[in-house]
Amino acid sequence: MRRVAPSVRLLCLLLATLIPLEPARADDWPARLRSAVERLDEGSPGRLGVYVKRLRDGSHFDHGADESWYLGSTAKVPIAVAVLQQVDAGRLQLDTAVVLRETDKVDGSGPLVWNEVGQSYSIATLLTRMLGESDNTAANMLVRVVGVEALNRSAAEAFGARRIGPLTDFTAVRRAVYARLHPDAGRLSHRQLVEVAAAPMPQRAEAVRRALALPAGALRTDIDTAYADYYAEGHNSATLAGYGAMLERLVRGELLSPASTDRLFKAMKFGTRGSYRLEAGLPKSLPLIHKTGTQHRRACHVGVVQPQDGGRDATVLAVCAADLDEQRAAGRLFEAVGRAIAGTALAERQVRNTR
Repeated sequence: MRRVAPSVRLLCLLLATLIPLEPARADDWPARLRSAVERLDEGSPGRLGVYVKRLRDGSHFDHGADESWYLGSTAKVPIAVAVLQQVDAGRLQLDTAVVLRETDKVDGSGPLVWNEVGQSYSIATLLTRMLGESDNTAANMLVRVVGVEALNRSAAEAFGARRIGPLTDFTAVRRAVYARLHPDAGRLSHRQLVEVAAAPMPQRAEAVRRALALPAGALRTDIDTAYADYYAEGHNSATLAGYGAMLERLVRGELLSPASTDRLFKAMKFGTRGSYRLEAGLPKSLPLIHKTGTQHRRACHVGVVQPQDGGRDATVLAVCAADLDEQRAAGRLFEAVGRAIAGTALAERQVRNTR
């Protein structure tokens, strides 16, 4: 069993002193980052995956980047790419109205799940809500519009040969997990799925049993095992190297038109900065596009530092963690990873930017 070292918070403080923010030689930053990331992974109760690539010189770093990682809401970026590709091709329009259906509604981030069926939203609005608010119902609506097959064709091309499992809408995730608790979970209505999610995670399995009106002891397993078995199948998962390849193609202008690329950058919060996960550790002087993703005992944070100008000076980042608390523990861990990246791959840029 992996030894659990002192807290990740302490490691954050150690990294701040062990990795000075000074220019790193172009040929040694991956080695310096590896030392820091391996310490963080060893100190975490779960598993950590990191992929970093500097497009200016092609140098890169990976730690577990060829493993399969569940993407959570970071899957919304390839959904947006697939939608905007159809806009670029003239098959969809940004002002096309999409009507909210009961079957679109799903628990999780975003307020659309509580809105009335029959209301309509433009594709442009749904893109903004899906990425800016991480609205799961908006994501479901866009997957319905673009089609699952078209989404996966787009993702396969963007991610390349290193892509892993097929992408689905977010309702399919819930149904697949709950089906591991009991085969009758497939008959839960969309409203029941939302109601089940109101239960805290330890009680989620019991909420499924009550919704199905099953007797005590009828469930096959617990909620932790149900999620673990679902993750093992590889749906809505990818390698970090594959995800990084998609981000690289995006900023180089190989996936979308300039107008659609700019629209996606804006939806991914280009020009605004927060203090959450990787953001908290990355230098605020450098622009960033990014997306987070969270599900039970899984978390990811992906993005590109300095994505503008065709990615000329961009650094691609993809970080995921598994088997740890997806909120507090992942937040502290990702902040520490951000500080490590800032002190290695991005050190030269920080010095240049302050001159």
